[in-house]
Amino acid sequence: MPRRRPYPSGLSDARWELIEPTVTAWRAERRGRGLDIGRPPEHDLRRIMDAILHVDRTGIPWRYLPHDFAPWETVYGYFAAWQKDGVFDQLNGLLRRLVREREGRDAEPSACMLDAQSVKTSANVPAAGQGTDAGKKIAGRKRHIGVDTLGLLLAIWVTAASISDNAGGIHVLDRIASSHPRVTKAWSDTGYRTKVIDHGASLGIDVEVVRKDPAEKGFKVIPRRWVVERTFGWLMHHRRLARDYETHPHRSEAMINLAMVDLISRRLTRESTLNWRDT
Repeated sequence: MPRRRPYPSGLSDARWELIEPTVTAWRAERRGRGLDIGRPPEHDLRRIMDAILHVDRTGIPWRYLPHDFAPWETVYGYFAAWQKDGVFDQLNGLLRRLVREREGRDAEPSACMLDAQSVKTSANVPAAGQGTDAGKKIAGRKRHIGVDTLGLLLAIWVTAASISDNAGGIHVLDRIASSHPRVTKAWSDTGYRTKVIDHGASLGIDVEVVRKDPAEKGFKVIPRRWVVERTFGWLMHHRRLARDYETHPHRSEAMINLAMVDLISRRLTRESTLNWRDT
């Protein structure tokens, strides 16, 4: 049988070596719990991951997956199961620690940056899960994130766009404090006010608002804040994130975690992340 021609979104052998142990352990654990009793699995996990990355990278609907992948229902079933079982969170955490260690940092961060991004939604997103960001005049959803000083994702919370940055910041800080207890410092923009600062203090995290100098004219790179803005730019290499296409917010969070897994694994293997201007 001729070897399939790979898609640019697919995993290289080196990247698959980073991801394979986690998804293989997931399958073994399910079989250990009696959830996959019967005939041996017929779908190769690498091809399933390639298919999910193809959706995330190109932005196509699940039903439009090329036919040389497994049926779209099967691929989506794996995506939903991996989201529910925290596989994308595990991969993101594992690869983030590897990157930090290679950069000469401690595996666990001690500082973070907070920010939020409002995006429009597609027609399949329920109206109850949407809102309007009055400041940016965007109707849709909002992505509240926390990243480390390298711009690597620590926490994500997807809400209606009407949820304030303060409320999102409080929730993200709770997630960071729970998963990354070494974090004692956070930087944010002026959208995060007294409530976030007070809540951070209650968690042992010093939240500092970084303001632009009012005397400066035009565009200026703002210290600390540029790191998290760059992370949003990285994520936009994935067309599935140009809008929010997911019916459920937790699926949106999974797509963002998956995009970060794609980016970090390329960073570890020194593979470039092509953008849409590349030929």
